[in-house]
Amino acid sequence: MPQTALVPMDQPPTGPTRPEKSSPLKRGAVRGGLALAAALAIAASGGAAVHWWTVGRFVQTTNDAYLAADQVTVAPKVGGYVEEVFVSDNQTVEAGQPLVRIDPRDPQARLDQAKAQIDQGQASIRQAEAQIKGQQAQIAQAEAQARAARAQVLFTRRQVERYGPLVASGAETNERLDQLRQNQDQSKAQADAATAQVLAARRQIDTLQAQIGVAKAQVEQAQAQARQASTDVEAVVVRASIPGRIGDRSVRPGQYVQPGTRLMSVVPVQSIYLTANFKETQIGHMRPGQPVTIKVDALGDRKLNGVIDSFSPGTGAQFALIPPTNATGNFTKIVQRVPVRIRVDAPADVRPVLLPGLSVEAAVDTRSEPGREQRRASLGGRAG
Repeated sequence: MPQTALVPMDQPPTGPTRPEKSSPLKRGAVRGGLALAAALAIAASGGAAVHWWTVGRFVQTTNDAYLAADQVTVAPKVGGYVEEVFVSDNQTVEAGQPLVRIDPRDPQARLDQAKAQIDQGQASIRQAEAQIKGQQAQIAQAEAQARAARAQVLFTRRQVERYGPLVASGAETNERLDQLRQNQDQSKAQADAATAQVLAARRQIDTLQAQIGVAKAQVEQAQAQARQASTDVEAVVVRASIPGRIGDRSVRPGQYVQPGTRLMSVVPVQSIYLTANFKETQIGHMRPGQPVTIKVDALGDRKLNGVIDSFSPGTGAQFALIPPTNATGNFTKIVQRVPVRIRVDAPADVRPVLLPGLSVEAAVDTRSEPGREQRRASLGGRAG
């Protein structure tokens, strides 16, 4: 058997050796590049830190924000069958433009009836006034009869006074004196009857004047009904109260509608605003008038400008259909959100794209607080 030579382990193997490779980190170019990258990273992180310290920590952002508009629900004031619909879906309308026309026959009939009641009441007034004039003539006649009756009473009394001594002396009989006294009593009764007729005639005038008052009240009531009916006749044509675009149109010709039935909505797309729901921890330094940067998802990376207009008087939970009752059961604190209304300053080329309900990201710069310098100046003046 051939014998192999044993090589001690502490001796390096003999034979050709491979050239030793140098480390990339030992190259000058690599080391320079790494140093430059590290410097750029440090500079970028430093710039980001500076930006956060000077700007970022003052900016409050939220993506719980949506475009909104004060849309108006179109509803009829009178009921009836729809004769014609003048607008189509998504159509742009102006204020006062006709939208729907309702059958006007029922309101017109009520108007005619009210006018007839006015004529009837005015005729009743004229009739009562004529009766008053006739009654005044009757009063004059009754007063003349009363004066004649009083004169007759005076005459008969004087006759009784003249014949009394004659009967006592025997020149006249007692029968004659009794007849004169009877005539005196009859004349008094006639005078009393004439006076009563005068009073009755005068009271009849009061009755006629009361009838005139009732007739005038009826005329005023009929005039009010006529004005209401006239308003209803005008209201058969439903018009747009504000300019905007038609949305949610559900009315069709031939449909019967009741007063207050929702027909459509007019959305003032030219008056779009933003409602941003900020956390209660974000609104501490937010004030009306502060600038807002707006990013609408529909516009991509394009940003718009805005200004805080106002704050809601309560959190969203306070105006919920069923507000939470934290006084019962176990309590878990939940960060509340406050709706903030923001005016949107949008160029004319993007306004057609801005529609209510679109998602928005809003960033409020709280570095500027309107009125802060004035308040400081006023406080300084007070201190001085």
